Amino acid sequence: MPIAIVTGAGSGIGRSAAIQIARRGTGVVLTYQGNRSGALDTVAAIEKDGGTAVALPLDLGRSETFPAFRDAVAAALRDVWQRDTFDHLVNNAGASRVALFEETTEDTFDDLMRVLLKGPYFLTQTLLPLLADGGAIVNVTSGAASTVTEPGYSVYGAMKGGLVVLTRYLAKELSGRGIRVNSLAPGPTRTRLGDNAFERHPEVIPELAARTALGRLGEPDDVGAVIAALLGTDLAWITAQDIDVSGGYGL
Repeated sequence: MPIAIVTGAGSGIGRSAAIQIARRGTGVVLTYQGNRSGALDTVAAIEKDGGTAVALPLDLGRSETFPAFRDAVAAALRDVWQRDTFDHLVNNAGASRVALFEETTEDTFDDLMRVLLKGPYFLTQTLLPLLADGGAIVNVTSGAASTVTEPGYSVYGAMKGGLVVLTRYLAKELSGRGIRVNSLAPGPTRTRLGDNAFERHPEVIPELAARTALGRLGEPDDVGAVIAALLGTDLAWITAQDIDVSGGYGL
Protein backbone atom coordinates (compact mmCIF):
# COMPACT_ATOMS: atom_id res chain seq x y z
CA MET A 1 0.00 0.00 0.00
CA PRO A 2 1.36 3.45 -0.89
CA ILE A 3 1.59 5.96 1.95
CA ALA A 4 1.09 9.75 1.85
CA ILE A 5 1.86 12.46 4.37
CA VAL A 6 -0.56 15.40 4.33
CA THR A 7 0.21 18.39 6.55
CA GLY A 8 -2.60 20.45 8.03
CA ALA A 9 -5.33 17.89 7.44
CA GLY A 10 -7.64 18.72 10.33
CA SER A 11 -9.92 20.78 8.11
CA GLY A 12 -10.34 22.41 4.73
CA ILE A 13 -8.18 21.47 1.77
CA GLY A 14 -5.90 19.21 3.81
CA ARG A 15 -8.81 17.21 5.18
CA SER A 16 -10.35 16.80 1.74
CA ALA A 17 -7.03 15.79 0.21
CA ALA A 18 -6.37 13.21 2.93
CA ILE A 19 -9.81 11.63 2.51
CA GLN A 20 -9.65 11.56 -1.28
CA ILE A 21 -6.10 10.19 -1.28
CA ALA A 22 -7.19 7.42 1.11
CA ARG A 23 -10.13 6.53 -1.15
CA ARG A 24 -7.58 5.71 -3.85
CA GLY A 25 -6.10 2.98 -1.66
CA THR A 26 -3.32 5.00 -0.02
CA GLY A 27 -2.53 5.05 3.69
CA VAL A 28 -2.31 8.55 5.17
CA VAL A 29 -0.18 10.15 7.86
CA LEU A 30 -1.87 13.46 8.52
CA THR A 31 -0.69 16.31 10.72
CA TYR A 32 -2.29 18.94 12.90
CA GLN A 33 -1.16 21.76 15.14
CA GLY A 34 -3.98 23.26 17.20
CA ASN A 35 -6.88 21.31 15.72
CA ARG A 36 -6.41 17.82 17.14
CA SER A 37 -10.15 17.07 17.19
CA GLY A 38 -10.40 17.97 13.52
CA ALA A 39 -7.48 15.68 12.70
CA LEU A 40 -9.10 12.81 14.59
CA ASP A 41 -12.33 13.47 12.69
CA THR A 42 -10.37 13.15 9.45
CA VAL A 43 -8.89 9.85 10.63
CA ALA A 44 -12.39 8.64 11.56
CA ALA A 45 -13.75 9.60 8.13
CA ILE A 46 -10.94 7.70 6.41
CA GLU A 47 -11.46 4.65 8.58
CA LYS A 48 -15.21 4.75 7.96
CA ASP A 49 -14.43 4.41 4.24
CA GLY A 50 -12.21 1.41 4.97
CA GLY A 51 -8.90 3.26 4.83
CA THR A 52 -6.02 3.59 7.26
CA ALA A 53 -4.71 6.84 8.74
CA VAL A 54 -2.63 8.16 11.62
CA ALA A 55 -2.67 11.71 12.99
CA LEU A 56 0.58 13.24 14.31
CA PRO A 57 1.21 16.70 15.79
CA LEU A 58 3.44 19.08 13.84
CA ASP A 59 4.27 22.75 14.33
CA LEU A 60 5.37 23.84 10.87
CA GLY A 61 6.76 27.07 12.27
CA ARG A 62 9.33 25.27 14.45
CA SER A 63 11.85 23.57 12.20
CA GLU A 64 13.86 22.37 15.21
CA THR A 65 11.05 19.87 15.90
CA PHE A 66 11.24 18.27 12.44
CA PRO A 67 13.75 15.51 13.31
CA ALA A 68 11.47 14.32 16.13
CA PHE A 69 8.53 14.40 13.72
CA ARG A 70 10.53 12.31 11.22
CA ASP A 71 11.13 9.75 13.98
CA ALA A 72 7.39 9.69 14.74
CA VAL A 73 6.64 9.15 11.04
CA ALA A 74 9.17 6.32 10.87
CA ALA A 75 7.55 4.68 13.89
CA ALA A 76 4.07 4.98 12.37
CA LEU A 77 5.26 3.56 9.05
CA ARG A 78 6.80 0.60 10.84
CA ASP A 79 3.98 -0.07 13.32
CA VAL A 80 0.94 0.52 11.10
CA TRP A 81 2.10 -0.38 7.60
CA GLN A 82 5.28 -2.44 8.19
CA ARG A 83 7.24 -0.09 5.93
CA ASP A 84 10.30 2.11 6.32
CA THR A 85 9.45 4.59 3.56
CA PHE A 86 6.47 6.63 2.34
CA ASP A 87 5.51 7.60 -1.22
CA HIS A 88 3.91 11.03 -1.29
CA LEU A 89 4.20 14.34 0.57
CA VAL A 90 1.57 17.09 0.46
CA ASN A 91 2.83 20.37 1.91
CA ASN A 92 -0.55 21.91 2.65
CA ALA A 93 -0.45 23.39 6.16
CA GLY A 94 -0.35 27.16 6.15
CA ALA A 95 -1.31 30.44 7.76
CA SER A 96 -2.60 33.79 6.60
CA ARG A 97 -2.48 37.33 7.90
CA VAL A 98 -3.70 40.44 6.13
CA ALA A 99 -1.53 43.56 6.42
CA LEU A 100 -0.94 46.38 3.99
CA PHE A 101 2.69 46.71 2.91
CA GLU A 102 3.36 49.89 4.88
CA GLU A 103 1.85 48.32 8.02
CA THR A 104 3.65 44.97 7.84
CA THR A 105 5.99 44.32 10.76
CA GLU A 106 9.06 42.12 10.80
CA ASP A 107 7.29 39.83 13.24
CA THR A 108 4.44 39.32 10.77
CA PHE A 109 6.91 38.72 7.96
CA ASP A 110 8.95 36.24 10.00
CA ASP A 111 5.91 34.36 11.31
CA LEU A 112 4.52 33.79 7.81
CA MET A 113 7.93 33.00 6.37
CA ARG A 114 8.51 30.26 8.95
CA VAL A 115 5.20 28.55 8.18
CA LEU A 116 4.75 29.18 4.45
CA LEU A 117 8.28 28.82 3.07
CA LYS A 118 10.92 27.80 5.60
CA GLY A 119 8.62 25.13 7.04
CA PRO A 120 7.88 23.27 3.79
CA TYR A 121 11.51 23.69 2.68
CA PHE A 122 13.10 22.07 5.71
CA LEU A 123 10.29 19.61 6.42
CA THR A 124 10.73 18.20 2.92
CA GLN A 125 14.50 18.10 3.42
CA THR A 126 14.09 16.32 6.77
CA LEU A 127 11.68 13.73 5.40
CA LEU A 128 13.57 13.13 2.15
CA PRO A 129 15.50 10.07 3.43
CA LEU A 130 12.15 8.37 4.08
CA LEU A 131 10.60 9.31 0.72
CA ALA A 132 10.64 6.40 -1.71
CA ASP A 133 12.08 6.72 -5.21
CA GLY A 134 9.36 7.28 -7.77
CA GLY A 135 7.22 9.20 -5.29
CA ALA A 136 5.54 12.58 -5.61
CA ILE A 137 5.41 15.89 -3.76
CA VAL A 138 2.61 18.45 -4.03
CA ASN A 139 3.03 21.95 -2.60
CA VAL A 140 -0.11 24.00 -2.03
CA THR A 141 0.62 27.56 -3.17
CA SER A 142 -1.91 30.30 -3.94
CA GLY A 143 -3.28 32.47 -6.69
CA ALA A 144 -1.86 35.32 -4.61
CA ALA A 145 1.55 34.27 -5.94
CA SER A 146 0.61 34.45 -9.60
CA THR A 147 -2.72 35.62 -10.98
CA VAL A 148 -4.26 37.65 -8.13
CA THR A 149 -2.85 40.77 -6.50
CA GLU A 150 -4.97 42.01 -3.61
CA PRO A 151 -3.83 44.69 -1.12
CA GLY A 152 -2.81 43.21 2.20
CA TYR A 153 -1.31 39.98 0.93
CA SER A 154 2.22 41.06 -0.02
CA VAL A 155 3.91 38.78 2.52
CA TYR A 156 1.57 35.85 1.96
CA GLY A 157 1.89 36.12 -1.82
CA ALA A 158 5.67 36.52 -1.68
CA MET A 159 6.09 33.40 0.45
CA LYS A 160 3.74 31.36 -1.71
CA GLY A 161 5.66 32.62 -4.74
CA GLY A 162 8.83 31.32 -3.13
CA LEU A 163 7.14 27.94 -2.78
CA VAL A 164 6.36 27.95 -6.51
CA VAL A 165 10.04 28.54 -7.27
CA LEU A 166 11.08 25.86 -4.76
CA THR A 167 8.76 23.43 -6.54
CA ARG A 168 10.69 23.82 -9.80
CA TYR A 169 14.07 23.38 -8.10
CA LEU A 170 12.91 20.27 -6.25
CA ALA A 171 11.49 18.84 -9.48
CA LYS A 172 14.91 19.30 -11.07
CA GLU A 173 17.05 18.06 -8.18
CA LEU A 174 14.88 15.06 -7.29
CA SER A 175 14.22 13.93 -10.85
CA GLY A 176 17.14 11.50 -10.70
CA ARG A 177 15.16 9.55 -8.12
CA GLY A 178 12.02 9.64 -10.24
CA ILE A 179 10.29 11.94 -7.76
CA ARG A 180 7.75 14.32 -9.32
CA VAL A 181 7.17 17.71 -7.71
CA ASN A 182 4.25 19.98 -8.55
CA SER A 183 2.35 22.78 -6.89
CA LEU A 184 -1.21 23.96 -7.20
CA ALA A 185 -2.68 27.39 -6.60
CA PRO A 186 -6.19 27.47 -5.12
CA GLY A 187 -8.36 30.51 -5.67
CA PRO A 188 -10.78 31.71 -2.97
CA THR A 189 -11.81 28.50 -1.19
CA ARG A 190 -14.13 27.95 1.76
CA THR A 191 -11.62 26.96 4.48
CA ARG A 192 -10.76 27.96 8.05
CA LEU A 193 -7.79 30.05 6.85
CA GLY A 194 -7.64 33.59 8.18
CA ASP A 195 -9.38 32.63 11.43
CA ASN A 196 -12.48 31.34 9.65
CA ALA A 197 -12.70 34.48 7.54
CA PHE A 198 -15.60 33.28 5.39
CA GLU A 199 -17.70 32.44 8.45
CA ARG A 200 -16.93 35.83 9.99
CA HIS A 201 -17.44 37.79 6.77
CA PRO A 202 -19.98 35.94 4.60
CA GLU A 203 -20.81 39.20 2.83
CA VAL A 204 -17.62 38.86 0.71
CA ILE A 205 -18.69 35.55 -0.83
CA PRO A 206 -21.07 36.92 -3.51
CA GLU A 207 -18.39 39.33 -4.75
CA LEU A 208 -15.79 36.57 -4.97
CA ALA A 209 -18.26 34.31 -6.78
CA ALA A 210 -19.00 37.11 -9.25
CA ARG A 211 -15.28 37.40 -10.04
CA THR A 212 -15.02 33.65 -10.70
CA ALA A 213 -15.74 32.36 -14.20
CA LEU A 214 -17.61 29.31 -12.89
CA GLY A 215 -19.72 31.51 -10.64
CA ARG A 216 -19.11 30.24 -7.12
CA LEU A 217 -16.64 30.05 -4.28
CA GLY A 218 -14.27 27.09 -4.31
CA GLU A 219 -14.87 24.19 -1.94
CA PRO A 220 -12.15 22.07 -0.30
CA ASP A 221 -13.13 19.04 -2.39
CA ASP A 222 -12.48 21.02 -5.59
CA VAL A 223 -8.83 21.32 -4.57
CA GLY A 224 -8.45 18.04 -2.71
CA ALA A 225 -9.43 16.11 -5.83
CA VAL A 226 -6.63 17.75 -7.83
CA ILE A 227 -4.07 16.97 -5.12
CA ALA A 228 -5.11 13.32 -5.09
CA ALA A 229 -4.93 13.17 -8.89
CA LEU A 230 -1.44 14.69 -8.99
CA LEU A 231 -0.19 11.90 -6.74
CA GLY A 232 -1.66 9.19 -8.94
CA THR A 233 -0.20 7.33 -11.88
CA ASP A 234 -2.62 8.91 -14.37
CA LEU A 235 -0.67 12.19 -14.15
CA ALA A 236 2.76 10.66 -13.84
CA TRP A 237 4.18 12.70 -16.76
CA ILE A 238 3.59 16.03 -15.01
CA THR A 239 6.29 17.67 -12.93
CA ALA A 240 7.56 21.19 -12.09
CA GLN A 241 4.12 22.74 -12.73
CA ASP A 242 2.06 25.22 -10.72
CA ILE A 243 -1.56 24.45 -11.55
CA ASP A 244 -4.31 27.03 -11.11
CA VAL A 245 -7.31 25.53 -9.28
CA SER A 246 -9.64 28.49 -8.97
CA GLY A 247 -12.65 27.98 -11.21
CA GLY A 248 -11.34 30.81 -13.36
CA TYR A 249 -11.01 33.45 -10.64
CA GLY A 250 -10.19 36.85 -12.09
CA LEU A 251 -10.86 35.95 -15.73
